Amino acid sequence: MFRLLPLVLIITLSACSLTPGMNMQKDNNLSELDLPVMKSGKMVKQKTPIVPITADLIIARENARQQMFNNLPPVSPDKAIYRIGPHDRLQVTVWEHPELNDPGGEEILPELAGKPVDDNGNFYYPYVGDLHVEGKTVSEVRTLLTRELSKYFKKVKLDIRVLSFQSHRAAVVGEVKSPGIQAMNETPLTVAEAISRAGGVTEHADMGNVALARDGKLYKIDVLSLYEKGGTTQNLLLKDGDVLNIPDSKDNKVFVMGEVGRQQALQINKGRMTLSQALAEAYGVDFNSSRPEDIYVIRPGDMKPEIFQLNAESPDALILADQFALQPHDTVFVGTAGVTKFSRVLNQILPGSFTSIMTRAAFVGM
Repeated sequence: MFRLLPLVLIITLSACSLTPGMNMQKDNNLSELDLPVMKSGKMVKQKTPIVPITADLIIARENARQQMFNNLPPVSPDKAIYRIGPHDRLQVTVWEHPELNDPGGEEILPELAGKPVDDNGNFYYPYVGDLHVEGKTVSEVRTLLTRELSKYFKKVKLDIRVLSFQSHRAAVVGEVKSPGIQAMNETPLTVAEAISRAGGVTEHADMGNVALARDGKLYKIDVLSLYEKGGTTQNLLLKDGDVLNIPDSKDNKVFVMGEVGRQQALQINKGRMTLSQALAEAYGVDFNSSRPEDIYVIRPGDMKPEIFQLNAESPDALILADQFALQPHDTVFVGTAGVTKFSRVLNQILPGSFTSIMTRAAFVGM
């Protein structure tokens, strides 16, 4: 037995250097490695701070998330009224003047009925000539045309309607069943209406991160909140030129590593997963072999990496874990206890478990 003691001492002294597996190293609450970071439009190297997961952090992050979804363009009631534009087709009916309604008495194909608004926003009508109607409502054009025709006819009564809506369009792309261009009509086109017209979303749609491109800016819309919680502020009114993109969720995964029941990649469902849910899905933390105070969330952040640390020595910390929201591509890492790492070193180097070696040594000594 005494002949084995030098070997055991050597292994004990060098256990740290021989420890298998990964271990999170910290230097004054900074990452051990320099990481690539985007600053002022340039890539630089710097260490990333390791931020404790606390109630203050969770509150600040949730407020920032709510602010992002509330930072939507203002909606003017005037935008809900359809305004005529180029390529719309208008049908004018003047009562008691059939010659104005159907010149020549010829039958006209439905798609060619009415009169088009030209590229300059002008609309031609007999006796009146060109009327500039772009940007005007149907009611405003009716009043304008009635006034002009009254110069030639008495007691003019007429009606106007839009036969073909062509001037205002929005695109709905991504994870919908029928992506494409949608024409706007007299019924205001909202986000929910546009998705419905596109046949609804597919099973892979990420409803919590819908993107709206408008006037060179990108806005995030939480459509999931609209459907499940009635968040009507997210049901934005669309306007001409908008592009609504419903992203897919197939790549929305969280990776769980370290001292958990099962290391794996987890799919984020319905746009939300908390730290406690990720640990539970990975069959929990192995408290016999882990360091509960060393639970990390490593976030790549599109060249803006972040590292968070949860100290779960106290059961109260599980409340924080349940309120800390994860993001796609986060890595949850649970550190390994020192005694566990030493045991693994012995099992890798010695021909069998440390216990069996000592048992055989004792037998030899006898």
